[in-house]
Amino acid sequence: MPWVLLGLLLNLCQAQEPIAKFGTTVVKSVGLRGEVYLLPPGTTKLPNFRKLQSSGAIYTASLDVAPTDFNQGFPGVTNRFEWFAIDYTGRFWIEQPGKYQFALLSDDGSKLYIDDRKVIDNDGIHPPQLETGHSTLKTGFHQIRVSYFQGPRYQVALVLLVAGPGEELHLFNADDFIPRRGTQE
Repeated sequence: MPWVLLGLLLNLCQAQEPIAKFGTTVVKSVGLRGEVYLLPPGTTKLPNFRKLQSSGAIYTASLDVAPTDFNQGFPGVTNRFEWFAIDYTGRFWIEQPGKYQFALLSDDGSKLYIDDRKVIDNDGIHPPQLETGHSTLKTGFHQIRVSYFQGPRYQVALVLLVAGPGEELHLFNADDFIPRRGTQE
């Protein structure tokens, strides 16, 4: 496990109050849209989302759920706090081309895809676990997908970090990855 990255992540998380917030039901035009799915108890890995029916959608600019207790569910979507999955999708703009590093912390399973290519596989039932990966990105729009599932209660975690060329890892926030005014798509 990359202990230096885990230490950095824990320092970032301690700088704020631990609140388990996976998103809001307020529609946002920029950022990530997460489809919420209910899972049968005993699920041990990410499901095939095409075979499931969504219970609702949530929206967020970043995935910043530090390891914490979670027992309230999703206001406006479901009150379930275990045995659920969220499939986040969106797109983001890269201004500076190059090699981008990603880090994904989750409890339980998660996967990160950039432009339909799996970059991080952190699947399975486990305590908070950090995995890293990288992707070389060109200037322009890119697709992002973060699939996540929560197994047994009560602990949850889902944090996505990114570092562009010459940068340190920091929280991925879709608001930081929009084209500048006048940029051609």
